[in-house]
Amino acid sequence: MELVKINLTNVWKIVSLKVNNAQENFVAPNSYSIVEAYAAQASGCVALPFGLYEDGEPVGFVMIGYGTIGDDDEPEIAADNYCIWRFMIDEKYQGKGLGKKAMAAVMDYIMKFPCGKARCCWLSYEPENQAAAALYHHFGFEENGEMDGGEIVAVRKL
Repeated sequence: MELVKINLTNVWKIVSLKVNNAQENFVAPNSYSIVEAYAAQASGCVALPFGLYEDGEPVGFVMIGYGTIGDDDEPEIAADNYCIWRFMIDEKYQGKGLGKKAMAAVMDYIMKFPCGKARCCWLSYEPENQAAAALYHHFGFEENGEMDGGEIVAVRKL
């Protein structure tokens, strides 16, 4: 599994990836996320959007953040820590173990501290998204009692 920066060559392939209908309420469309990443970067915040590639084929999308972005409902854990802001595997590639493979690659990338040192990585998920919760727990994320909007915050020490 490889993380590939979003660029003019791959942006439309990544935008075309989508989750199945039952998961649409759990993750924003990739087009929205890429626009949000650009706006965050233009505002001086850190947002790193990547395509997730398996054997040269785009199979998913991840956006990694670092530090705070100034949201009113941002959890306290955000300050000086990494965040897996978005994470998705395209509906055609689900159920093949690629979510675990992709999350392992994402955590390997974060553990290199590309934006600076941090004590943890956090993410948030919809309470109804039990498949995501199971994946995150598998990688050592534990709920810390905070919420990000209506989403549950889970944290992993680095």
